[in-house]
Amino acid sequence: MAEKKFITCDGNYAAAHIAYMFSEVAAIYPITPSSTMAELVDEWAAQGRKNIFGETVKVVEMQSEAGAAGAVHGSLQSGALTSTFTASQGLLLMIPNMYKIAGELLPGVFHVSARALAAQSLSIFGDHQDVMAARQTGFAMIATSSVQEVMDLAGVAHIVALKSRVPFLHFFDGFRTSHEIQKIELIDEASLTAMFDCDALKAFRNRALNPETPITRGTAQNPDIYFQTREASNKFYDAVPDMVADTMRKISDITGREYKPFVYYGAADADRVIVAMGSVTETVKECVDYLNAKGEKVGVVTVHLYRPFSAKYLFDVMPKSVKTLCVLDRTKEPGANGEPLYLDIVDAFYGSELKPNIIGGRYGLSSKDTTPAQMLAVFANMSLPQPKNHFTVGIVDDVTNLSLPVGEEISMAKEGTFEALFFGLGADGTVGANKNSIKIIGGSTDKYCQAYFSYDSKKSGGYTSSHLRFGDKPITSPYLVTTPDFIACHVPSYVDKYDVLKGLKKGGSFLLNSVNDAATTCKTLPDAMKVYLAKNNINFYIINATKIAAELGLGSRTNTIMQSAFFKIANVIPFDKAVEEMKKAILKSYGKKGEDIVNMNYAAVDAGGNAVVKVEVPAEWANIVVKEEEHTADAARPDFVKKIVDPINALKGDLLPVSAFNGREDGTWDNGTAAYEKRGIAVNVPEWKIGNCIQCNQCAYVCPHATIRPFALTAEEAKNAPEAAKIVDVKAGKGKGVYQYTMAVSPLDCMGCGVCVGVCPPSAITMVPQESQLPQQDVFNYMVSSVAEKKDIQDNTVKGSQFRQPMLEFSGSCAGCAETSYARLVTQLFGDHMYVSNATGCSSIWGGPAATSPYCTNKEGHGPAWCNSLFEDNAEHGLGMFTGQNKIREDLADKTRQLIAVEWARPELKAAAQAWLDTMDDGTANAEPAKAYVKALEESICTVEELARMFIEEGEAEGVRGDVAFAQSLHETGYFKYGGIVTPEMNNFAGIGALNGNATGQAASFPDPRTGVRAQIQHLKAYASTEALVNECVDPRFSLVVRGVAPYVEWLGAADNPQGRGWAVPGAGYGANIVKLLGQILAYKDPGDGYPEGTPAWQKEGFEILVKRGIINSPDVWKARFNQPIMVGEILAIIGRL
Repeated sequence: MAEKKFITCDGNYAAAHIAYMFSEVAAIYPITPSSTMAELVDEWAAQGRKNIFGETVKVVEMQSEAGAAGAVHGSLQSGALTSTFTASQGLLLMIPNMYKIAGELLPGVFHVSARALAAQSLSIFGDHQDVMAARQTGFAMIATSSVQEVMDLAGVAHIVALKSRVPFLHFFDGFRTSHEIQKIELIDEASLTAMFDCDALKAFRNRALNPETPITRGTAQNPDIYFQTREASNKFYDAVPDMVADTMRKISDITGREYKPFVYYGAADADRVIVAMGSVTETVKECVDYLNAKGEKVGVVTVHLYRPFSAKYLFDVMPKSVKTLCVLDRTKEPGANGEPLYLDIVDAFYGSELKPNIIGGRYGLSSKDTTPAQMLAVFANMSLPQPKNHFTVGIVDDVTNLSLPVGEEISMAKEGTFEALFFGLGADGTVGANKNSIKIIGGSTDKYCQAYFSYDSKKSGGYTSSHLRFGDKPITSPYLVTTPDFIACHVPSYVDKYDVLKGLKKGGSFLLNSVNDAATTCKTLPDAMKVYLAKNNINFYIINATKIAAELGLGSRTNTIMQSAFFKIANVIPFDKAVEEMKKAILKSYGKKGEDIVNMNYAAVDAGGNAVVKVEVPAEWANIVVKEEEHTADAARPDFVKKIVDPINALKGDLLPVSAFNGREDGTWDNGTAAYEKRGIAVNVPEWKIGNCIQCNQCAYVCPHATIRPFALTAEEAKNAPEAAKIVDVKAGKGKGVYQYTMAVSPLDCMGCGVCVGVCPPSAITMVPQESQLPQQDVFNYMVSSVAEKKDIQDNTVKGSQFRQPMLEFSGSCAGCAETSYARLVTQLFGDHMYVSNATGCSSIWGGPAATSPYCTNKEGHGPAWCNSLFEDNAEHGLGMFTGQNKIREDLADKTRQLIAVEWARPELKAAAQAWLDTMDDGTANAEPAKAYVKALEESICTVEELARMFIEEGEAEGVRGDVAFAQSLHETGYFKYGGIVTPEMNNFAGIGALNGNATGQAASFPDPRTGVRAQIQHLKAYASTEALVNECVDPRFSLVVRGVAPYVEWLGAADNPQGRGWAVPGAGYGANIVKLLGQILAYKDPGDGYPEGTPAWQKEGFEILVKRGIINSPDVWKARFNQPIMVGEILAIIGRL
């Protein structure tokens, strides 16, 4: 047997390595996290690397994923073995061509780093939603669980696709496997190549399209034969499982690792078995070992061949002793009877001699870390007399109550495994340095190693954590490090923001990049950290890598310095050996950039080892009493920020329950939440030198994050400014002699890029340490919150535009990003009436991250309305927005024209309507007319529901039945259609007709709806009661009524009144008509669950009350209740239905 060869690589590399061997053509469209596979194949082809045929792979890069799939289809038809690489929505765009490729029995192979799909939000992270959406295409599907399995089994897809004529989709977990770096065994290329079927290749070539032997393929079939030809391919699929099993057996012989379509691991007589696929199976195996060592009998079946699904091979490995079977799916299919793998397993057991209780559950969506504790919870659930089915694990579902309780985390690391955790900042080099470290250890020792990197959604400048493991035994722990031996914090500000010491083992080591000396560092550490260090005997080290990097000319890149310090402290390999390997890596990486760059990095390696300072931890720190955080009310911090945004920003988003998102199920997020983050990550920030400034505003114009802004202040605003404010008179142009001027800087939001310094003509800005500028934060906050915009100095020049409020601020874009500068400027010019249809890419990640939304509103609550489309279709998505909004505006314009044409409409309302109509196509000119129009509408008209609420409120104030008054108004006005001398603009809702002494019959008129309602209520009270009015009298005929003559109120005519008194003009039956009307209202049918879309909650509540009290469906009930008070909610619920 050939000597084993090991490499340190990630899952993407392993898949690309195998794909390159068996491919002649690769049609690609790079997409995270599969882009590495395509890029590697492209790179190797450019270098002239040869495949197993001794040829260089032909790589074609297409315009989209759909285009790549089309190119794969065409290339296969021409007789070339072709592969592609994709994930997520990219895979979904390929589905139409996948049907064609499968239907035409073409042996293509798709390698997929399985990933979440955009639904209520976008997620770039891993689960199986994308591949499950492609399971119906006719592709065979192979799942791999680790980087080693990707190396071992990716070739099965290529070998069997050619032999079986069925295309294959090989998938593995996006990020968790695609980006996990492992030291793995390189599969023997010669042995793998020997398995390739050359006869099948020849047959494939012979079937290819060729004008020398022309055929027609892909015809249009009619109902007479389509069904039959669809079924004709069954035999090819029936043959696949045996071919896969045979190929896997041969690979098992080559590698010594057992591979079958389904692989069982655990007790031979297990009573509880989990079935799953992907990286979670490695975690389950650790739990199986743990539980079986305690005397339990459990096991796990790993699914490798998912399509075609073979019950035969499943039952070959399934223990006959199984009593409870749990199927885990890393996907969600809303409305389904279960997730895909669960349904397949249930179907496989239908009619089987084995009759286990089969349950299913969901886990790990969007790379949600799946830990041993979660899998132990699954096994615990299986032990219950009635296990929970269709559960979730890893979250707290307190809405539908589907989640399993999860216990404390337990370390499953193999003996001798060293675990390390590094906290860094995106683009500071931490991740790159740790990739380098893992390769150094893997390449220069016999140790096994693993590295995984966790990111937030920001671009550079975001939070990163690197999770490293080293050991003498293979590492099979596909989850984050939670109990490290070593922690390094590369970002000084993190100690105040995050619990960076969480889980650090007793006697472990902590390395902090501190800008202070040991004494000052100890003084400024949080008390909780001091206690942890002392109680757990932690070895505490500091290094000022920030200062060293600056002195060496490395800027903010502290990675090499911190990497060297890690090797010095951890002693995983001898430090001298580590230095030698680091310098080799530097020469390889930077050799082409010149000797100076190489020497600069060499110096960083040396400095990192020499500058580490061990800090003695005082024993008395263990006695510090850590005070609980004061939860003072902060009126400026909305509940949404406190309850949702703050926990996410503190890395505690995993702890938020499902109920936290009630009302936000559709992915809606509040604007402007980025303003509450205040990351404080910049080492140096701008200082404004007031004496040098020419007030050109160019610094604000180029600032990517809107952290430096000019303000024009009145004398009063200047007077009230914080003491640290620097204020000077406006020097020239608009505002001179009127306003004062300042340039405010937000040091806690600044990214420290220095673009403002570069553009400043008179060098009025310099970069200084952040701490020196912290007093300016209060100044900035005051300017933003308390200084009004000065419209008279705003214009569309560079200077004038910057006096407008930016409605894009503090985004997660890279430091110095020019893209955000342009986007911010657009919001300053048009933000208050702006829609954003955002394609997926950098701009959607910094533009719409949860939790820190950078698009914000002005003081009137207006701002950009933002939505993410799917990838490249933002033009179409935006056209839809435009078309829909145009339709709504056209309808509004038509209604406005109708309103203007109404004779009785008030002149001021008509004027406002016309002004809006005249400017509706000019966003700037339309701003003020729109406000005036809304104001005029609000003052002039109201909805029936608003009117009903007024009747109830005014009736309660005077002790009059508002519901009866409303019913009478409906009767008197012909359901508010009016007629005769009473017209709508009079706001006369009572039919208060001719005023006494007015021979022309002039009707009463009221200035607004509420006054008209009040007059009606007061008119009724005049008849019904002798009590004084509560409100000032507005009824013009109140004094003409004989008070209290009709205690049953005005709706009773003389013939209807039991006391024989009352206002008899309406005559007999007038009151009966009102009675009938109220009866119809009260008899309104209970809609049950059939509420029309958009029904307000209060209406539903009102109906529920009526149903409970037996009022609905009972027209006579109201009579018995006539003298009882009626609830506001009841009457409004009824009225809302008229």
